[in-house]
Amino acid sequence: FAFSTGEKKGQTAARAGLRGKSLTMATLNPQVKAVEYAVRGPIVMKAGDLEREMQQGVKQPFAEVIRANIGDAHAMGQQPITFLRQVVALCCFPELMHSPAFPEDAKQRARRVLQDCGGHSVGSYSASQGVDCIRRDVADYITRRDRGVPSDWSDVYLTTGASDGIMSILKLLVSGQGPSRTGVMIPIPQYPLYSAAISELEAVQVNYYLDEANCWALDTEELQRAHRAAKQHCQPRVLCIINPGNPTGQVQSKKCIEEVLHFAHEENLFVMADEVYQDNVYSADCRFHSFKKVLFEMGPEYFNSVELVSFHSTSKGYTGECGFRGGYMEVLNMDPQVKAQLVKLLSVRLCPPVSGQAAMDVIVNPPREHEPSYAQFTKEKNTVLDSLAHKARLTEQILNSVPGIKCNPVQGAMYAFPQIYIPPAAVEEAESLSLAPDMFYCLKLLEETGICVVPGSGFGQRQGTYHFRMTILPSPDKLQILLQKLKEFHLHFLEEYSQAEPQMSSSNPEQPSHKSKQPD
Repeated sequence: FAFSTGEKKGQTAARAGLRGKSLTMATLNPQVKAVEYAVRGPIVMKAGDLEREMQQGVKQPFAEVIRANIGDAHAMGQQPITFLRQVVALCCFPELMHSPAFPEDAKQRARRVLQDCGGHSVGSYSASQGVDCIRRDVADYITRRDRGVPSDWSDVYLTTGASDGIMSILKLLVSGQGPSRTGVMIPIPQYPLYSAAISELEAVQVNYYLDEANCWALDTEELQRAHRAAKQHCQPRVLCIINPGNPTGQVQSKKCIEEVLHFAHEENLFVMADEVYQDNVYSADCRFHSFKKVLFEMGPEYFNSVELVSFHSTSKGYTGECGFRGGYMEVLNMDPQVKAQLVKLLSVRLCPPVSGQAAMDVIVNPPREHEPSYAQFTKEKNTVLDSLAHKARLTEQILNSVPGIKCNPVQGAMYAFPQIYIPPAAVEEAESLSLAPDMFYCLKLLEETGICVVPGSGFGQRQGTYHFRMTILPSPDKLQILLQKLKEFHLHFLEEYSQAEPQMSSSNPEQPSHKSKQPD
């Protein structure tokens, strides 16, 4: 049959008009619809809308949107660590090896990485587990960090940030149907990656609550309660720990870690230790203890049997290199046949970004004392960590000066997770708008001050309590402005919604005037 061009177009349009979309909300994978990720959720979208409106000349009651919703250090103005960028630049553009502007120790590291890359180029694929020499450097770093506890580089897998490793391990662990479906124990409050991954994989989320009254400590009695309750409807097989904590900023004690590992040993749980904030410890009374080191010190009965995977990343620490998407995981006591399946699973996504692997190498193999870059590197590293420690104290002090806000010490990581009092009238208004009360609070805070924080309901919290998470990453001057604005907003919010209610007691301004309820 012969058709003119016009006839063909008409028939094509007619067919398109009769044909619906193949992919609709009705046919979409329901597990995708179940995924929520609060740190890039509705509040952040609203912040983006406000920024675009301001660029178009729409007046707002603030000069800028301050994004304190996500741990993105460079977006908040932190400067890169010079040595790391030098090494990555040399890896990406080896012609710079001839430049006298680059120190010899940076060139030496870049040459070593390139030597292990196919075609001596970071543009080539690496092995699925990562570049061999970088895996060896990670193992050496872990051994130094843990004061001689041995690390085998064959147990190290480089990943696309810690998130990629966490997702890969959960994929291995989730199985069964109905009452035998894998239960994954996660801390509440938690980093939403975990709840999102559990939803996507159709696993069963098992909440255990951190003790807010005791600086977000992890109580093994609470672990036992959650485990007992979960066994009624699933098979708890995985225990996730975030230390230092996100969003809670606590650093777990060695004794606490011992108790957790003993519990995991007794219940035959696979332990996932998210340790991406291991360099971010600010309290003089706290120290980072790796789960691996504590497990080793508990003796061979534990060290040779408890299945443990620990995760680290380029995104946090003192480097804050989120965009490189570098990370690693160390896998202990995994069944050899399962390890082969892990390698197969990792091979599906080919390999992590090789430039991110190079960035990870600098973090685990920084300049040594005798090398030319050591002095500058040490100064830059200490400047970042000292500033974060100062901002952690500042955040805690100012928030605790506000009636109706209570903030635990920010011992580590880069977040505060204060509890806030929300008057009943505001709770009622939020419910009338089908909003969680702390979402309502955070939206009003954004619309009136330009401050973007994330409601506690996006991380989980005890019933009847309200929180928000904010980063401590803005510059000290901007953080001071943010905290002062937040204080003024909160006082006005209380006044606006408490006029018809009895006045709050100001005898203890640090304690929100509502009682926490125990979880169901």
